Amino acid sequence: DVVRGGLVTNSQLLLSCRSGKLTPSQVAKNIIAMLEDCDKSTPPLRAIVQWDQEQIMLMAEASTTRYRNKCTLSCLDGIPVCLKEEFKVVPYHHRVGTVYLGTEPETEDATVAKKLREAGAIIIGVSNMHELGTGTTGCNPNRYHKIPRNPYNPNHFTGGSSSGSAAAVAAGLCPVAIGTDGGGSVRIPASFCGVVGLKGTFGRISCHGSLPLSYSTVSVGPICTSVADAAIVYSILAEPDLLYPYGLKQPKATLSDMCAPDLEGLKLGVDWTFFKACDAEVLSACEKAVKHLQSLGASVVEVSLPEMEEARVAHVICILSEMRDFLQPDFNKHFHEMNLETRASLALASQFTALDYIKANRQRTRTMRFLQDIFSTVNCILTPAVPCTAPRIYDSDLLTGSSDMSFTVRSMRFMQLGNFTGIPGLVVPIGYSTAGLPISLQVMAKWWDEAVLLRIGLKLEQFRDQTKKPSVYYDVLA
Repeated sequence: DVVRGGLVTNSQLLLSCRSGKLTPSQVAKNIIAMLEDCDKSTPPLRAIVQWDQEQIMLMAEASTTRYRNKCTLSCLDGIPVCLKEEFKVVPYHHRVGTVYLGTEPETEDATVAKKLREAGAIIIGVSNMHELGTGTTGCNPNRYHKIPRNPYNPNHFTGGSSSGSAAAVAAGLCPVAIGTDGGGSVRIPASFCGVVGLKGTFGRISCHGSLPLSYSTVSVGPICTSVADAAIVYSILAEPDLLYPYGLKQPKATLSDMCAPDLEGLKLGVDWTFFKACDAEVLSACEKAVKHLQSLGASVVEVSLPEMEEARVAHVICILSEMRDFLQPDFNKHFHEMNLETRASLALASQFTALDYIKANRQRTRTMRFLQDIFSTVNCILTPAVPCTAPRIYDSDLLTGSSDMSFTVRSMRFMQLGNFTGIPGLVVPIGYSTAGLPISLQVMAKWWDEAVLLRIGLKLEQFRDQTKKPSVYYDVLA
């Protein structure tokens, strides 16, 4: 089934609510029926792992009243959203993909959950995730989570660690989901599930109320059906939070020139050697997408990204050392309750020394300086999003999980630069493999310049003139 316009967007839902064709309460009832269906389907989708019918209807009815009285709170009023289980969301358990955390229901919202409520959004539940964010497949075989399925092909992974967030958006359960990204955890699942993923600049969106697994690499960002939706969510969530010191000095978030008619004057940086290290189908689609951007007036400038191997290793040392430090008590006390892959990752992390961590951070300073120079000559850097399409799920993965270090390393290839240096990145679906799995392009820009990413992202969407509906898809407007 191929449709122009594709998945239902926030804007389409908004128009339906404003015109009175549909109320948020009706949307919520549809979603509750869908969530029940997801749990019963074979195999279960496992995108949303905790939800509460009463909570959903309370928010929806309040929104319906606001529409009736013409006093809506924002462009997200009445819009269904979900948040990764890494965030505290009242009244759900803050399990972070584990079986041992969040033994009691949460009593306080994370900042992003609070902001979404203040905007009038309907929080439909919390979404599945890779246990403690330690992998890029989304494979989580424990009893509370199970393995989320890729809506484009349920026999394939969603990507991780914001696995359920991407699956929920791709399957039509909600046009907006929130994830965290320390090594591609928003952008990899968004790419594998054929939706838009934005990793904000480090500190741009508050991480307060999420488990602080890695304090120097993790950014928060939306996963959405469209670039316009990502822009709306970004504009609502991106501002300083007194409870989150890393983002206090940020410049004001703007969407300047986002809707410019063309890309005249923009310089797109490409390191072709780096760019081409991906599967042939991915490369072919990404090269065509770059040509499309050129046809809109942008110029492609060859750049050199120095010391990428050193940066890759240094990022791994930083993120794993910080996670191991934070999770040391868990590793000692709950080792046998962790998935095998989590144990292996944390055991590997214990081999890094203080000297390794210091050297890795020196490399970070070097890499940030290289980027400062590059961004003085170009507006952004283009890469494929992930070098391959979503990998297959094997029967053994359902029982013991999946631990494929070579896949983890490969899937993060184009992601780590953004996490290591804090620059923002946007992934936009641009096509499909012959097997029908999504392929995406990534755009990265200098610190705090999310606006240029969104401007280019809007034009990238035009390159994909049709969107294939996933094989698992629910239409909230039906």
